[in-house]
Amino acid sequence: MMGHIRAAMLPPAAKKTAPTLSAAQLAQLCHVDKSRIAYRLTRGDLPPGEMQGNRREWSMADARQWVREFRAAHMRPEGAAGTTLTVANFKGGVAKTTSAVTLAQGLSMRGHKVLVVDLDPQGSATTLFGVLPDAEVEQEHTAMLLFSGAHEDLSYAIRESYWPGIDLVCAAPLLFGAEFALPARQTRDPGFEFWRVLDRGLDQARLDYDVIVIDTPPALSYVTINALMAADGVIMPLPPSALDFASSAQFWDLFSDLCNQLIRSRGQDKTFEFIDVLLSRVESNDAASSVVRQWVLEGYADKVLPIEIPKTAVTATASAEFGTVYDLPRGSMNTKTFARARDAYDRMCELVEQQIQAVWATQLEQLAV
Repeated sequence: MMGHIRAAMLPPAAKKTAPTLSAAQLAQLCHVDKSRIAYRLTRGDLPPGEMQGNRREWSMADARQWVREFRAAHMRPEGAAGTTLTVANFKGGVAKTTSAVTLAQGLSMRGHKVLVVDLDPQGSATTLFGVLPDAEVEQEHTAMLLFSGAHEDLSYAIRESYWPGIDLVCAAPLLFGAEFALPARQTRDPGFEFWRVLDRGLDQARLDYDVIVIDTPPALSYVTINALMAADGVIMPLPPSALDFASSAQFWDLFSDLCNQLIRSRGQDKTFEFIDVLLSRVESNDAASSVVRQWVLEGYADKVLPIEIPKTAVTATASAEFGTVYDLPRGSMNTKTFARARDAYDRMCELVEQQIQAVWATQLEQLAV
């Protein structure tokens, strides 16, 4: 049935393709006036795009060349390692996977080379990339062989995605086996640090990619602990509902207890460069959510990103078509509704990019000492 649905949603080849960009959209990504694009075309040193009727369009791969040229100052500096971001929450249904994939797409459009690591056995992020977890993903496409000890580096599982600038490590139900493999390895070898497996397995990827985005299962599992221990920054999508807020508090309590037992008891510590709480699935006309929003702001203070992701028909439509707001072509929906959703995700990506750049700056300062 999933195969039939995908074939209907993604004709004619049942494969996803990244959207094309107009001159205005390209100018917006490059942070320049549209006239600068027209002028630069006369130099002939960047991809010219293709004429579609009376308008010029660029593929995502060609647009990324323009963006990297015009935003060179925002790219990863030489000597800095890729930044690892883990998107995590105790609960499902909080827009965790949507936030992770949209963030990866947004950073890619800003010129960065991104690796998405799907660690949720349900494979939702994998599905959003047009890959069916049950039918098209084998063990060697996932992090399972890393967790089982068959490999020490995750590079074996990396594959190209349909979106230029984003590579993918898939997930599938077989990844549930990590919840047995990791404690079994710990039992056989008391000195084995199960929580550091992913961190060490990403060492090569940090040299090859600007940003690594990890999507986690909705539980504080062995795999989620690995994802958090590998992270430079954590992003927690949090809808403004009482149950979600209470669950988020339990998440941090449990994670803190685990850190005390696993890390600090061994004389080690774990710090994050940043922790972001992202208000997601916000309904502006819901009076109850405004009360919980205030709890979130008071409870998490400056960790709350100054942007709210609205719950709109745009995101629902995108999900139904195995995609995100960035997959939808402009004009496919009500312009005002589309702009509200797209602008919110653009702002989220901008804020996260600023924090990533701060991490790179810190790394260079430490190298210079």
